[in-house]
Amino acid sequence: MAELEAEIARLIREYQAKTGKLLTIGTVESATGGRIADRITNVPDSSDYFKGSIVAYSNEVKIALLGVKKATIENYGAVSEQTAREMARCSRKLLDVDICVSDTGIAGPSGATPDKPVGLFYLGLAAEDESLSQKHVFQGTREGNKRDAVEAALDMLKQYLLRRPEAKGCTARL
Repeated sequence: MAELEAEIARLIREYQAKTGKLLTIGTVESATGGRIADRITNVPDSSDYFKGSIVAYSNEVKIALLGVKKATIENYGAVSEQTAREMARCSRKLLDVDICVSDTGIAGPSGATPDKPVGLFYLGLAAEDESLSQKHVFQGTREGNKRDAVEAALDMLKQYLLRRPEAKGCTARL
């Protein structure tokens, strides 16, 4: 099976062939430190649809640059479904893209709390028609947790592209 980023590229091209519109993608990353963007840009000609990425590691950057509400982080924490969704929604507008993927998490080995273990990640996706998040708890090392979070984020993007109403009838066999 092809790498997820190649499958995403193929789905975007098929969408364009069917609708005449090229979907644009952006990412806003915290715990993965830019790795989602790195994977997307490994595909030749990804510059046609990938507009950019923001690495917002600190809460201050999430608030001041992205526009995540301070109350969201205070009430739910930086590693939360609410923060992941807000990061994706705010950055979708900031990057002026059709779809934005976000992540926030505790890669480890430290940073855990009784309610939030090492390996906890929340992924977000914002598009014009939908805003969603996914919770994952990975069991690896810091490096492994980050790698697994990237895979999960790319898979979430792929699944979203497959669900789009305009995608029905696409020829990709994934």
